[in-house]
Order: sequence, then structure tokens, then C-alpha cells
Amino acid sequence: MSGQWNPAVYAHWFVAACSADLRQKPIAVTVLDKPLTLARLQSGELLALEDRCPHRQVPLSQGQVTADGLQCPYHGWTFGSGGRCVRVPGLPPQACLPQVGARAFDVREFDGLIWVRLAKHGDADRGLPRLITDLPAGSRRFLWQTSWSSHIVNALENFLDPLHTHFVHPGLVRKDNQRNGVEAVLTETADGFAVDYRGQVQQSGILYRLFESPRISERAYYAQAGTTQIEYRYQDGSIVRISLHFTPQSADVTHVFASMHIENRWAPAWLLRLLVWPFLRRVASQDAHILALQTKNLHQFPDTRHASTELDLVRPYIEKFWLDSDSKLPQSNSITLYL
Repeated sequence: MSGQWNPAVYAHWFVAACSADLRQKPIAVTVLDKPLTLARLQSGELLALEDRCPHRQVPLSQGQVTADGLQCPYHGWTFGSGGRCVRVPGLPPQACLPQVGARAFDVREFDGLIWVRLAKHGDADRGLPRLITDLPAGSRRFLWQTSWSSHIVNALENFLDPLHTHFVHPGLVRKDNQRNGVEAVLTETADGFAVDYRGQVQQSGILYRLFESPRISERAYYAQAGTTQIEYRYQDGSIVRISLHFTPQSADVTHVFASMHIENRWAPAWLLRLLVWPFLRRVASQDAHILALQTKNLHQFPDTRHASTELDLVRPYIEKFWLDSDSKLPQSNSITLYL
């Protein structure tokens, strides 16, 4: 899989950074092979600009935020709202500023994350995924980011595929010798799909035994282009939602932004960091390791094709969007898995 992205992805929003990482200095990020700089102006306005000054092509991410805007470190050209050039040091006061600016992209901030959209003329009505905007205010317990050596299709499949957990996370998430039949029902949605796992009130791993209780339902969501979520609803009325946002830097590097939201359960953030986070960090490192092995091997065997069965439920639906596949897939699909 290459970095020749399906043109449709550029109209979607991707997480570029955590809000807490953008302070007084601009930062450099790369989204879909496009180098960007993010800056927070003194007015509070966010800028997402192509990471180059149009004057002499120096990275704007190495500049600084001034009272006027984002200043290039080479000659001091400064860019304000929308990337417009607002100051060129050395010009006479009466001189006209050059009619040039830094290329700007749509940017917004929500739930502790900074989102960007690269389309030149994006769909003005396309908002952030409702999976995220519908989350109750104040329910987030933690936010975390990392990078995986993986194509986004493989990274998305990893998070949404429960069948790897017995081997990549043995004992933590599930045990191979304690499998039970589960009905998995995939249904396409307006912006992706949802998978309901029916018949699994509890899991066999230590994470469930330590921190969970009997469930009413388990559902996995995918919202184009890079947002996923696993939702657990419990018999005591509580709800846990783990969301992962995947943002491709390149064909082989995907940034991952993870959050956990909890409703109707006493679960202060400090307690989760102390007790739960060490286990979740272990799970994430195990996923990163197996995906890095996969990526390395794909380079050693570049012309091979994946072998799949009906158990690989989500993969075709992810590929249909990301690889611009014209395959015809059913709007609903149901199989039995032994988890």
C-alpha cells in the first residue's frame, strides 16, 4: 500500500495534535504526507498552515508567534488570520504588502484535540464525527497519543479486530483457551459502520476481571476517515467509550490519538492513571510491536496479497474507503466468532 491517497480522504477531518501540546510556540505536524505548522495566535485563533514561508521556503514551524501573527524565522514575514501576510520587516510604512500568503487549511478544536482538513474546498457541512461531538461534556478521563509504524488500513483493522487479542494481548484482554461463541453483526452507517458483538457478557482477560462488570452490550464503530470507538454498556447503567483517532503521516507511519470517556460510574482521572493506565499502555505497546513487524515484512514481500476468511469482517469495509475499492459489499453482515 502506497501513500497515493484516495482523493475522498482530503474532505475529512483528522486529528493533528493534542490541544495541550500547542502553547506559545508553533509546532510541526504531518498529515497525509503534507507538512503543516499549527499555531495559536495571541488572540486565541488557531492557524493550520503549510509549513513553509512563501518568501524563501523556510519552515514556519521554526518561527514564533508575535502580536501580529506567526513570524518566519528568516526575514520576519508574518502571517495572520487565514495565512494572510500582515507584516514584512524592512518595507517603508507606505509600501503595499505583497499579495501572497501562507497556504491555510481548515482547523478546529474539540475535546482536547486539534483537527485539520486538507481539502481546498471541503464540504462546509461536513463536521467532526458525531461519535465525538455527541460525547457528554466532562466525561473524558484521559487523552494520549503515540505513533505506530503502520499503514492506516492495518492500524484501523488492528483496533477493530477482536481476534488478534488472544495472541497479541494474551491474558490481558482475552485467553485463547476460554473462547465462547459471539454473534458479530456489522451494519453500514451514513459515515462508516458499526459492529455489535452479542452474547459476550464478560471477557476472559485480566482487564475485565479487575476493572469491569457484566455488560449489556459491546459495539465497535468506524467513522470515515480515521475515527474509531469501542462502546461498553454495563448492567449497572455505566458506559465506557474508548476512542482512537488515526491520522496518517505517511504510508508507513500513523499517529494515534486515544481517549476514554466514562458515564454513570465513579472513575476519577487520577485513579485511572494510577491503576488502569499501566495495563492500557502495555496493550498499546503490544499492538505497536506487532504492527511494526507487519510493516517491516510487507516491505520484504511487497507483491503479496492478504489471505482472508469471513472472520476478517471489518477489513473489506475499511479498504473500500481508504483504497478506493469498487467492491460491492453488503450493507449488513453477520457471522459467529469464537472469542
